Amino acid sequence: MALLSFVNFQKGSYIIVEGKQDANYFYIINQGKVLISKEFEIVQEEQGNLLGPGDFFGVISTMSSHSHIETAKALTDVVLISVPRGQYGELISKNTPVAMKIILQFSKRLRYLNVALSRLTFKDNDASDSSQLFDIAEFYVRQSRYSQAFYVYNQYLKHFPNGEHVRAAKERVAKIAIYAKGVKLEYNATEMNRSYAKNSMLFAEGEPGNELFIIQSGSVTISKVVNNNEVLLAVLKPGDILGEMAMLESKPRTASAVAYEDCKVMVINRANFELMIKTQPQLISKLTSLLADRIWFMYKQLANTLIADVVGRMYDTLLIHLEKNRIPLDSQGSYTFDFGPRELVTMVGVPLKDVNTVLKKIMTNNKLRVDNDKIHTLSVGEIVKQAELYRKMQKIENQRVKKALT
Repeated sequence: MALLSFVNFQKGSYIIVEGKQDANYFYIINQGKVLISKEFEIVQEEQGNLLGPGDFFGVISTMSSHSHIETAKALTDVVLISVPRGQYGELISKNTPVAMKIILQFSKRLRYLNVALSRLTFKDNDASDSSQLFDIAEFYVRQSRYSQAFYVYNQYLKHFPNGEHVRAAKERVAKIAIYAKGVKLEYNATEMNRSYAKNSMLFAEGEPGNELFIIQSGSVTISKVVNNNEVLLAVLKPGDILGEMAMLESKPRTASAVAYEDCKVMVINRANFELMIKTQPQLISKLTSLLADRIWFMYKQLANTLIADVVGRMYDTLLIHLEKNRIPLDSQGSYTFDFGPRELVTMVGVPLKDVNTVLKKIMTNNKLRVDNDKIHTLSVGEIVKQAELYRKMQKIENQRVKKALT
């Protein structure tokens, strides 16, 4: 099979369709114009939805091996360069700068989508605020999570030695030091393999960072503190990547990472990343796929925010995780998620006062159980049915509102 091939589509043709599972190729526009659209248009794409020569589309779904997250329609007769997923490794081995361009664009898109998700869901402040680390530490103290608070206070003192809360941070550190168990604040910069004990912080939201991590064993939670409430964004497992945006773009961490259980990670900083690009192109291919998977998941989370019914958002979140873990959606078999009911409600941003009420509603479904603090469904098909029902109800409501406004 040729590495690259040219394909033609006539004006008005659909090139890819949202939701379809056959994401085997991505496309680079050689001639013509292509319109990108989504069923739930949450935020305008940073580069716009109208694409022209040199732009590419379909990369996220293709490299993540997930369903398409967008529809692409030819606005004119178009000539496209088709790149099959299986040939990507060969492509980057011959042209590493192209791969780096895609990775950097992916990283920027992730940050852009993260900001959009924060604004839509959390209404939170910009991560560049120097007082953010102090506020995060204060939250952990109020939750009696002294080890994590100790870590964050120390990061605040390290990175903002002239900050307005330095005196208070030093006082807090002195008071809680006795309760902070097993907190390690410094690591050897040349050490590429690290171990973190359960509940240890890998990094804190707002902290500057120059390393990314690839999980080798165990799991890590990614969360944000918003309006005095912790929102769980993801539970990452072996093979997952975290911290890449701060490393690639030299910007503060957009969320906190905590070891959900004892874990081992590979650490890549800017210096050894440049070396690995040249010597291990397979790493770039893996990194591209991991970033694509993150972006796909972020788009799904953004669409989830538009479902008004909180129970609907919970079912939709369960479906997203089934898709993310590539569980056959036509299965009537059982499945155990890697998180429990409390983590689920934080994923959809349920206020603390409503948690018990919402949990009672979803757990009335006799196909759902809680086993060892993990959500278990007796039927994957039941999750799909409920999520699609709420999505359909939301779509009907959106059409009703749109019609009323016209």
